[in-house]
Amino acid sequence: MESVRIDKYLWAIRVFKTRSEATDACNGGKVKLNGVNAKPSKAVKPGDMLDIHKGPVNYSYRIIQLSESRMGAALVPDYAENLTPELEIAKLHAPVETVVLKRDRGTGRPTKKERREIDALQYLLRKE
Repeated sequence: MESVRIDKYLWAIRVFKTRSEATDACNGGKVKLNGVNAKPSKAVKPGDMLDIHKGPVNYSYRIIQLSESRMGAALVPDYAENLTPELEIAKLHAPVETVVLKRDRGTGRPTKKERREIDALQYLLRKE
């Protein structure tokens, strides 16, 4: 086997749960092959570098071997070397701050002035 479609390879090494997710990521510009956006039908070969933006993390892989069939998680390191920096992986475990604005029961909907104050507060919290 000399080359494999990139969407099939990403599914095989368990980066995406389904091939259609891998295809959508390629079409959405979230997958780069050797620094260039890759279409789902682009062929990959050993030695290529993959950069995948998935959620808050930018994953990096180097292709070692090719496979068209999905494999167990224990076999993935034989086919792709994960080069993702620890700082990127730490983003998965970063605490998520949520702000819950509570209104007393029975006070009704906020007035226009209260709505502006709520929006201003939420803007400040998002900015930090």
